[in-house]
Amino acid sequence: MAAVQVAGSLPGGQQRQAPREPPPEQGNGFRCLSARLRALRPDDSSSARTEIHLLFDQLISENYSEGGGVAPEDVSTLLVQACRLVPPNQNHLVSKVSQLIHHLLNRLQVIVDEQNLDFLLAYTISAIQQCSSWTHVEVLQALAALVYCNGSKCQKYLPDLLGKSGLLMKLSDSSQSDPEVRRAAVHCMANLCLSVPGQPYLEEPYQNICFQAFLTTLQSPKSSDMDDITFCMLLQNALKGIQSLLNGGKMKLTQTDELGALLAVLKKSMFHGLPGLSIEMPTVLYPTPLPQYDGRPPDKPQQSESSASRPTVNRKKKSKVKPKKTQQGEDEEEEEPSGEREAASVTGSGRANLREGSPQCPPSAGVQSLPFNGSGAAGKERASSPLSSSSWKRVSSSESDYSDAEGGMQSKMRSYQAKVRQGALACFLSTIKSIEKKVLYGYWSAFVPDTPELGSPQSVSLMTLTLKDPSPKTRACALQVLSAILEGSKQFLSVAEDTSDHRRAFTPFSVMIASSIRELHRCLLLALVAESSSQTLTQIIKCLANLVSNSPYNRLKLSLLTKVWNQIKPYLRHKDVNVRVSSLTLLGAVVSTHAPLPEVQLLLQQPCSSGLSNSNSATPHLSPADWWKKGSSGPFLEETSVSSPKGSSEPCWLIRLCISIVVLPKEDSCSGGDAASAAGSTYEPSPMRLEALQVLAHLARGYFSMAQVYLMELGEVICKCMGEADPSIQLHGAKLLEEVGTGLIQQYKRDSSVAPDQRVPVTLSDRQILCITLLLGLNDSKNRLVKAATSRALGVYVLFPCLRQDVIFVADTANAILMSLQDKSLNVRAKAAWSLGNLTDTLIVNMETPDPSFQEEFSGLLLLKMLRSAIEASKDKDKVKSNAVRALGNLLHFLQPSHIQKPRFAEIIEESLQALISTVLTEAAMKVRWNACYALGNVFKNPALPLGTAPWTSQAYNALTSVVTSCKNFKVRIRSATALSIPGKREHYGSVDQYAQIWNALVTALQKSEDTTDFLEFKYCASLRTQICQALIHLLSLASTSDLPSIKETLELNGDMIQSYILQFLKSGAEGDDTGAPHSPQERDQMVKTALEHISSVQALTGDTAKRAIMGFLEDTLTIYFDSGSQVALIGLTHR
Repeated sequence: MAAVQVAGSLPGGQQRQAPREPPPEQGNGFRCLSARLRALRPDDSSSARTEIHLLFDQLISENYSEGGGVAPEDVSTLLVQACRLVPPNQNHLVSKVSQLIHHLLNRLQVIVDEQNLDFLLAYTISAIQQCSSWTHVEVLQALAALVYCNGSKCQKYLPDLLGKSGLLMKLSDSSQSDPEVRRAAVHCMANLCLSVPGQPYLEEPYQNICFQAFLTTLQSPKSSDMDDITFCMLLQNALKGIQSLLNGGKMKLTQTDELGALLAVLKKSMFHGLPGLSIEMPTVLYPTPLPQYDGRPPDKPQQSESSASRPTVNRKKKSKVKPKKTQQGEDEEEEEPSGEREAASVTGSGRANLREGSPQCPPSAGVQSLPFNGSGAAGKERASSPLSSSSWKRVSSSESDYSDAEGGMQSKMRSYQAKVRQGALACFLSTIKSIEKKVLYGYWSAFVPDTPELGSPQSVSLMTLTLKDPSPKTRACALQVLSAILEGSKQFLSVAEDTSDHRRAFTPFSVMIASSIRELHRCLLLALVAESSSQTLTQIIKCLANLVSNSPYNRLKLSLLTKVWNQIKPYLRHKDVNVRVSSLTLLGAVVSTHAPLPEVQLLLQQPCSSGLSNSNSATPHLSPADWWKKGSSGPFLEETSVSSPKGSSEPCWLIRLCISIVVLPKEDSCSGGDAASAAGSTYEPSPMRLEALQVLAHLARGYFSMAQVYLMELGEVICKCMGEADPSIQLHGAKLLEEVGTGLIQQYKRDSSVAPDQRVPVTLSDRQILCITLLLGLNDSKNRLVKAATSRALGVYVLFPCLRQDVIFVADTANAILMSLQDKSLNVRAKAAWSLGNLTDTLIVNMETPDPSFQEEFSGLLLLKMLRSAIEASKDKDKVKSNAVRALGNLLHFLQPSHIQKPRFAEIIEESLQALISTVLTEAAMKVRWNACYALGNVFKNPALPLGTAPWTSQAYNALTSVVTSCKNFKVRIRSATALSIPGKREHYGSVDQYAQIWNALVTALQKSEDTTDFLEFKYCASLRTQICQALIHLLSLASTSDLPSIKETLELNGDMIQSYILQFLKSGAEGDDTGAPHSPQERDQMVKTALEHISSVQALTGDTAKRAIMGFLEDTLTIYFDSGSQVALIGLTHR
């Protein structure tokens, strides 16, 4: 008998495990029925079939809780036994056993183990081949449940399922007569494509087969025999399949036609069933050609490095939680409250990251970042966040998007259509993450609105859904997709410009992008006013924050930020804590974009009451007397010795508000929502306080002239934060301290525009000493984010003039930083290396002071320790290495003769130099190599080191000459040429051969100064030539008699080329790079005159013509320079 043969293929007699803990009552019925089923033997009699039918019905109707008392292996064993009893050619029993498989696997959330899966897959495939077509829907549903999260274990059956004549390929084809069978087949394919982390994925050929099948399904129109709901479910399954391929399979869409076809069907599906809208889409969307722009992310200034690790509301890593297995897309008529795998609420994982889409916090891979997919995983994370999970609660999938009054079939139909739109948006989000931004922006105009022409209708875009879709879930999904498009768009949008009126026959690209930015502002502010759902409101504000962060307001007409500012202020008093937090995020984006902007400066000076009045206030009020600290002991504002800056007579309401959020107890019970009351906190919810601290840090960075008025209050805030138990609050307190310190240092820089009477005195107060003490203490924190922020803040404060000359403070800071350099966290080590670089910079600054006491008092043992740590750090990752080599260069420069003479320093100096040389030559990041060249230049400045005679001299020069001639990056070449021009004496350049090698390398580098295939390097060509010319002239001014022949030989071969570039150097000087080249014409021509005078003073050997040739070259160069400039005739030249 067939059933016996199939059963025989599985090892029988499997022993069930001993009973687990006393099971719940629900498990008892299953065990009894399972025992009865196991007792049966294959029998083709009518009575046996009836008994099996009844048993199956009882098993299906049993009241199961989710996995209640039933072990997964027991379920798998029961299903195998059930299939043994049913021959695959008995239609009714096959239909019933398929229902049993589908029901039990979904209801009990079971994923079948590999051994039993092998048997069950063979059985279901055989059943499809042998049974009547009316059973196919049930069998396919069972197959879908079996392959769910088991795709990697189905490799053996893929040819039967997905081959050219595979079952799923035939049943999912548009020619399939039964629409339900077609839908079920597509659903099986989608489940096969679902990935499991850590498991192998579908092979690429099968990925492509499935992708084309899904794409064809989405492109096909609804057939006449298919009802609307089945069609919606078909589209949903195809969209889920593509999303799984893009997320788990990491499928890359490299072909333009392939990507264009997908985007076309996604745009069509995004608007599926939207009331009052019907759009026709081409089969393929083609990209708009874009102007050439640098697709790489812009280099961030060093001072903003701290923001790279800025946590959001919940900085916990997203754990890969196995998604709950629900229906797997089949029981879609009824949305299950907790197990639904489909469209969950928009606020699911979206709330897990309030700063989503910002450069600091990239969204995690996969669908977990989607608010409408995988929200269960995000919910588990949030349970341990500073706010209890209840305050971030999602709307369960059983809650309707529509009012009960709509009822009936129409409401059900709209719900399914909304799910299609949500699925298309989820798939679009996965597509965005799988393609490069520069490719995505070719399709900008297809999805982002533009200002409509007068009398023309508005184009259909993501904003159409945001403004018109009746489902709040779909609106929020559209906003999240728009946020993903805007994320990282700063360089693309930087071309926008509308500051002048363009009256041309065509619209420039810059004007088109500016128009799109304006329209985005207009539509999002309209949506803000119209939105009633708090969850969707949060998404709107987050999207606005992304737009503000990436828009070039310095190239746009004024008023855009003013409109955003004025409309968001009332939401700071919103009853929903999520809305309040995202409103602060938006204000933080406003004050950090292109800071300082005059428009924002004026907004900050608005009266604090403007736009903030709300009778249902949930944030502390700003009372004039004790506006930020209740029960304050002692004066506050009176202590401030800094006068209010010009133009800021009005106090900054935003600073006052943020300080009050951080330090004031909440004034009413509804302030923190569920989370605050659950935590029993007397303060605002933690996310509010964290966001307020971030806004204060942005203000201190971009608008320090306003923040300095509140310096004493900010000091109190910082001390309070660093003294709290919550590591997130400590972290942001340390970051605020860093920004305040950086702002103070900026005021005292030589190029500072701040008038001396407006600068903050930097004498140490008790509060500042307390802050420093707390910083040194927090460096031992077990929380690595706090430790990283502390290390960086110490690196800022060690630059303070009043602290850098304090030997004890510098030594304490050095020990703290060296300890952090040993941390397991790369982030901590990177911040510590940056701070070590800063600390060693202060050693060099202290060397330049007339008082030698600092050098004398600084511990030699500590110097040894710092050198050893820097050598080890130079072998670390690039983030650490770049600053480690900077520190090595400074330390070797700082070494005094008394140190160098000691034997214990000899070995460490040699190791340090070898570390620098190897870093210059390594294929590391260009920033690392640039710093290594800079460090070698620093080493050359120490006259106590045996430069020129030590064995490492030739190695150092060989490394630099190799880089100056062959490095792809011109900034690194410039820095190596600079280092080669630093030694001040001829003996420092070593032997005649060594000198000749350096000279020839610089001439070769000058010849190759335009040889690059990278367009971005061309802007550095002039700076490179300038620096090489300066180095060549410097070498001439030191040349000895023995060096002249090799110089003459080079001039005979390349004299015209060298002369033309030296003339350019004399006329233009350094361009575009701070290389230290002299800028004034007098300084430049004086260099050549000095070289000429030196050559003329060199004793030439009898009969040697080299000296005369070199002098003639220099004289001709100066003559041409002065003649071409119509300046005074050449003076001071002696024709010898």
